[in-house]
Amino acid sequence: MLVLPETVALLYKNRWHVELFFKWIKQHLRVKRFFGYSENAVKSQLWIAVCVYALIALLKAKFSLSQTYYEILQILSVTVFEKTPVFSMFAGEKLHFYTTENPNQLTLFDL
Repeated sequence: MLVLPETVALLYKNRWHVELFFKWIKQHLRVKRFFGYSENAVKSQLWIAVCVYALIALLKAKFSLSQTYYEILQILSVTVFEKTPVFSMFAGEKLHFYTTENPNQLTLFDL
């Protein structure tokens, strides 16, 4: 079977696009490794990462945030259980932390 140089070049070009796609995923979607290796597990993890990226992009656009996507993700990851409006987390306001009578007890919700 004779393989034409154009065919080899086209295959390499397509492979290069796949490599660039996975590089973009690692850089922007923070997918460093897959938790499962079945087709369904990989697709699920990638779709979840794309959804999170889209939500962060919407948040950044809606509130005209100056922080980078990485910084926004960091802020949200450490304030996930706080009862604070989302915008105030990025507005530079002093965050309000709920305290209890017992200093050893963590209060997640102010009931």
